[in-house]
Amino acid sequence: MELNRYIDHTLLKASATEAQILQLCDEAIKYNFYSVCVNSSYVAIAKEALGRSNVKICTVVGFPLGAMSTEAKIFEAKKAIEQGASEIDMVMNIGRLKSKNHVAVLKDISDVKRSIGLIPLKVILEISELSKNEIVKACEICVDAKADFIKTSTGFSKSGATLTAVKIMKKTVRDHLKIKASGGISDAETALKYIEVGVHRIGSSSGVAMMTSQTSDSTY
Repeated sequence: MELNRYIDHTLLKASATEAQILQLCDEAIKYNFYSVCVNSSYVAIAKEALGRSNVKICTVVGFPLGAMSTEAKIFEAKKAIEQGASEIDMVMNIGRLKSKNHVAVLKDISDVKRSIGLIPLKVILEISELSKNEIVKACEICVDAKADFIKTSTGFSKSGATLTAVKIMKKTVRDHLKIKASGGISDAETALKYIEVGVHRIGSSSGVAMMTSQTSDSTY
């Protein structure tokens, strides 16, 4: 198992500079990560920096709150794809979910998915804001909306991924959706634990540290 191919090498902080985005891309090429994950304004820079490498570009939409209009999310997603994004991570409207306005949550996700076609859509649940029952309902909605992945966290809330939440997510979606764990995963040992319970992708800004700690291991 190649850990590097599970990693979305991530830099989403507001203070990220263009030079840091370029460094992120260089690291992704060096370690052959699955993708870089950047804010949408940096997609074009990442596209140029990655050149003909097989590293994909993931970008975030409605980030980090998820509370903007569906139309705004669609515009941001489509513009990012035009500029080179190959995957979209959108934030669920958590307030609508907690209001039990499940129809609105479903429409928000399904409209974005419909607008981007075959481009993979990951829906960020922000598990630190949700009860167990709300996590289950969020997962069920994502299945109905025909998303491709569910994702634990933005990394900008109270806490990130937990194994307990991922197990709930996996039990709910079974094989209908893939799972991305993100938020607080900073070492290879922890990443492997998530993969063992069924995670398909790891979002982390610590990909290089994971790889350098694995240099003598067959994982990489």
